[in-house]
Amino acid sequence: MYRIVEVSTDTNIGGAGKCLITLAREYNREEFEMIVILPENSLLKPEIERLVVQVMEVAGIAEKSLSMSAVKTLKRLIRQLKPDIVHTHASMSARIAGRLAGAKVVYTRHSVFPPSKKLTAAPGRQINGMINNYFADAIIAVAEAAKENLTDTGVSSDKIEVILNGVQPLSKVSDDEKNQIRKRFGVGGNEKVVSIVARLEDIKGHDYFIEAADILKRKGFLAKFIIAGTGSYENNLKAKVKQMELSDTVLFTGFIKDVDKLMNITDIQANASYGTEATSLALLEGMSLGVPAVVSDFGGNPGVIKDGANGYVVPKQNSAALAEGIEKLLSDGGLYAKMSRRAEEMFSETFTAQAMTRKTENLYKRVIGGKK
Repeated sequence: MYRIVEVSTDTNIGGAGKCLITLAREYNREEFEMIVILPENSLLKPEIERLVVQVMEVAGIAEKSLSMSAVKTLKRLIRQLKPDIVHTHASMSARIAGRLAGAKVVYTRHSVFPPSKKLTAAPGRQINGMINNYFADAIIAVAEAAKENLTDTGVSSDKIEVILNGVQPLSKVSDDEKNQIRKRFGVGGNEKVVSIVARLEDIKGHDYFIEAADILKRKGFLAKFIIAGTGSYENNLKAKVKQMELSDTVLFTGFIKDVDKLMNITDIQANASYGTEATSLALLEGMSLGVPAVVSDFGGNPGVIKDGANGYVVPKQNSAALAEGIEKLLSDGGLYAKMSRRAEEMFSETFTAQAMTRKTENLYKRVIGGKK
């Protein structure tokens, strides 16, 4: 039996947290024992405990990648637990603590963003590479673009394995329930639904989504453009929608826990990120229902949506290109049906929760080297 200690410093449930929940749900309990270390009062705690996985709370680690006091606390705890693997989800403190406690360390890079010039040029690149190479026995990149970020900043490619995110497929609802959901979100009988599910931050590209909605509305397309989520850029976006007189076309849902309901009435997903994006879990969930997508060519998006197969990949920060991709899918029923089928097939082939978990477990075993 291998003992794995998973460490997250997240207090909310984002993409990294959802991946941790997936691992906790799917891991092989005959081969592995999992213990999860979280900050106090993390929203992840009840979700993990619901899966009958032990959670240990540690003070002073919330939302901090590096803290010397956290290193000391985590080192002491990891020595007590004696794990075969410490798997950290972005926490540098946990990587250092795991190494000092004598455990093997795996680190997952969940994000993709343009690296600082200080880290891509000497001497920063060499220093960053030396630190990350030393404090991890293996590194998981959740997209090819995430691996590129790491190697650009001096991390050895030999340390990195790309393991794409995986999710549980969403359940399809009946036509009657779809009608009720459409009413809930204010969607008319003949209107199509184009959704974007992402934090409301400027780098997520909602501005271009709104501008694409305006282009398509002016062309006479009957569609609702739904923005799901919350964030610091929310007021800016609502002001833009009001200014452009799109309040009857672009709808804001705020935070919704049952995103699966929205996904069941979504005809097309959009992702317009231009500053950070790894493997979008929302895109994967939509694919499980056969929802094609139009996405920017940034980060991990091209690793999920294959241009012309299950959607379109368009240049980032380009509302006209985004609108054109959506228009193609709205205008051609045969093309839409073909891409919808391919989206479901690609999900089953590559992006299931089980596929992600088995690949992660195999990495654990290779790092441990067969030692029980």
